[in-house]
Amino acid sequence: MSSSSNSRRQFIKQTGKAGIAMASMPIIHTFGGLQLSQEVNFVQQPLPYAYTALEPFIDAMTMELHHTKHAAGYTKNLNDACVTEKVDIKNTSITSLLASISKYSTKMRNNAGGHYNHELFWQSMQPAPASLPTGTLAKAIEKSFGSFADFQKAFAEAAKNRFGSGWAWLILNEKNELAICSSPNQDNPLMDLAETKGYPLLGLDVWEHAYYLKYQNKRPDYINAWWNLVNWKFVEDRFNANKF
Repeated sequence: MSSSSNSRRQFIKQTGKAGIAMASMPIIHTFGGLQLSQEVNFVQQPLPYAYTALEPFIDAMTMELHHTKHAAGYTKNLNDACVTEKVDIKNTSITSLLASISKYSTKMRNNAGGHYNHELFWQSMQPAPASLPTGTLAKAIEKSFGSFADFQKAFAEAAKNRFGSGWAWLILNEKNELAICSSPNQDNPLMDLAETKGYPLLGLDVWEHAYYLKYQNKRPDYINAWWNLVNWKFVEDRFNANKF
C-alpha cells in the first residue's frame, strides 16, 4: 500500500476517534483547545477578552456586532437546523456533523460551518502584542514554508485572493503536513465536501463584516493588522494535540 494511502487511512482514523471522543464527553467538549457545549444544543461561548481588547487593530463595535449578531445567528440557526433535520445533538459532535455535512441542507452547512469557524476564530486571537510560533510548530512552519515571513506572505495571499466571502486557513493535511488553503462562505477543511481537507489550526475570517467598519474595502490592511493579534500559543497547542 502506498504511503499516501496509509496517510489518508490514518487521517480518517484519527478524525473518527476525535469525533467519538467528543460525542461521549459530558456537557463541555474539548477538541484541540476548542470548547463547545453540546448537552442540550450547540452554544456560543463568551469571548475570552473584552470587545475593546483587540483595538486598535479590530475595533470594539466590529467585535460586538460580529460576536453578538453574526456569530450568534449562526449558532441559533444551527440549532434550528438540527431540530428540523432531526440531528441527535446529545450524541453528535460538531466535527462529526461537519465530516458528513453533504448529507444535510445548505442551511445546516452554512450554520454548522459558521458556528465552528467563529468559535475557533475568537480563541485564536489575543490582545496585542502577538506571540510568535515556538517549539515544534515553529520548526514545522520553517520546514513547510521556508521561514515564518514566507508563511505569512503565503497565508496573506490566500486570504486576499479568496473571492467574495470566506476564510483562509493553516491546516494539518492528510499527509500530516502544514498547508495553507482558503474556503468560500462558512465552509472549512473539516467538511467532507471541502476542496482541501485537513485539521484547522488557524483561521482568518475575510467576510466584510469582520473588518468593513474600520478598513472599508481594504482587506489587505485588515490582514496585515490581524497578525498583531494571533494567539500562537493556542495554535501551537492545537498542533501538538492533533498530529496524526
